[in-house]
Amino acid sequence: MYRILRTQLQGLTDGVHHVTANLANASALLNQALDKINWVGFYLLEKDTLVLGPFQGKPACIEIKVGNGVCGTAVAEDSVMLVKNVHEFPGHIACDSASNSEIVIPLHNAAGEIVGVLDIDSPHLARFDEDDKTGLTAFAKVLERIFA
Repeated sequence: MYRILRTQLQGLTDGVHHVTANLANASALLNQALDKINWVGFYLLEKDTLVLGPFQGKPACIEIKVGNGVCGTAVAEDSVMLVKNVHEFPGHIACDSASNSEIVIPLHNAAGEIVGVLDIDSPHLARFDEDDKTGLTAFAKVLERIFA
């Protein structure tokens, strides 16, 4: 499934130089394809704060400081965060109390600097696994081309 999603994303973003439009389409694509999720979207890095970008789902937190919550930790550590139970994550920020698991993938520009994150939440515990981590990381690599 993730290979197909990467191909679709490539088709949607090729030749399109509008970051917001590309992120909006990427979130819509993932929202249609992934089951058992309740939020998918992006936060973009502005200095030491992640700011809400395009997404699919309920209204969300607007700003998250680097180092705070799952998204901020992903940026601080520059690593994918796969959290099976967000209620056990120290400092978890509950934008939607229905969310129980989460995966966050840092996004980089051509220079390797973090520019934001892809964030996906689920109302199910342990919704995300290593296959999701691998597939979504590869999906994010295709998307990173828009930050060149």
